[in-house]
Amino acid sequence: MNKTRLEPKEGYVQVKGGRIWYRVFGEGTGTPVMMLHGGPGSTSRSFYQFEEIGKDRPIIIFDQLGSGRSDYHEDTTLLTVAQFVAQVEAVRKELRLNEFFLHGHSWGTALALEYYLAYPQAVKAISFNSPYFSTKVWKADADTLIASLPDSIQQYIRAGEQTKVFDSPEYQRANAYFVKNFGLRTERRKSKLDTANVKSNKFIYRYMWGPTEFTATGTLLNYDRVESLRKIQVPVLFITGEFDEARPQTVQRFQQIVPGSKFAVIPNAGHSTMHDNNEENVRVLKEFLAGIK
Repeated sequence: MNKTRLEPKEGYVQVKGGRIWYRVFGEGTGTPVMMLHGGPGSTSRSFYQFEEIGKDRPIIIFDQLGSGRSDYHEDTTLLTVAQFVAQVEAVRKELRLNEFFLHGHSWGTALALEYYLAYPQAVKAISFNSPYFSTKVWKADADTLIASLPDSIQQYIRAGEQTKVFDSPEYQRANAYFVKNFGLRTERRKSKLDTANVKSNKFIYRYMWGPTEFTATGTLLNYDRVESLRKIQVPVLFITGEFDEARPQTVQRFQQIVPGSKFAVIPNAGHSTMHDNNEENVRVLKEFLAGIK
């Protein structure tokens, strides 16, 4: 058990390659939840939308090295899964957490799984929100979703992937259409806690993933950890949006791999569940965490 209450604060932790910024917020006294953002190369700012959960327990967020309030870099030697796992462990040590919940979104779910596999001792439960565990599976889902779009959009995408010209107006228009349907379907919600003008790191995203959500060309091209889900021995919740890039049918298959795990679909939401249907996303996560003894 954590012997002392985790007070709201923010600071920096030194890791290989620079400093990562973290923040603890929320007045609750329950077991803390650490949230791992997507990307790679994105920021933690969307997790402010879970402020309501802070009434029950401290929420810990941090920007992975290279993006947001953490030190910027384009050092490819730092862009390995092991280095990202080391960042999570550095935050845990800084905050002296003896037990905590892990919540990941998108790429953050892969990071949550990787962290648990390396350091299972302090992880009390895991929630995988809009999960990514396999590039092959993700690409298959993307292909299924693309097939539902207008023929002109599909043609723009095919042309871009054939020519490897991803910056053309047509390809970018197709990408925006895809995102509007399966990514952020509404508008980004704002939070009074989000006071910094911070940006994602497109270099990291392109190097590790690729030019768009549906085109993988980076170092994660052959990433696949689906079978490792069988090694989880703590309570697990799988969450996805009704129109998510992480398709409900796929996420339910993931859930069936983990005995006793739970599954929830957020209605009227794409990949950005915390923005598209914040009330329901908060409700299912809050209920899951409250049920862990």
